[in-house]
Amino acid sequence: MTRSRSSAKAAGTRFESLIAATLAELLDDDRVERRAKTGSKDRGDIGGVRTIRGGRVVIECKDTARDNLPAWVREAEVERGNDDAVIGVVAHKKRGSAVGAEQYISMTVASFAALLLGGGDFERGTD
Repeated sequence: MTRSRSSAKAAGTRFESLIAATLAELLDDDRVERRAKTGSKDRGDIGGVRTIRGGRVVIECKDTARDNLPAWVREAEVERGNDDAVIGVVAHKKRGSAVGAEQYISMTVASFAALLLGGGDFERGTD
């Protein structure tokens, strides 16, 4: 079965809503929500997520049949910069599961280190 553009957009919206609702519940934070699209300066799909020290977290959501993790992580990092966030992550679909808490999160090692440090000021290394 091939997805049409409209069915892909609908699946993306459902997945973003699932991730936002799951995080809002798990974090007990009603500020977590789907973000409105912002064009060329995209700031991620989910807003209102903060680290324990108050730093913003950008979440890019992907519900696709084919994985492209390197491109997705690059996109999350660009969006992290657009939002002046401390961490950018990708939430991606676990095939065969519709349970929000079972979906996957991927990020760079630098983002993981920032997360472990509480999301405060962190000097990122470059290649």
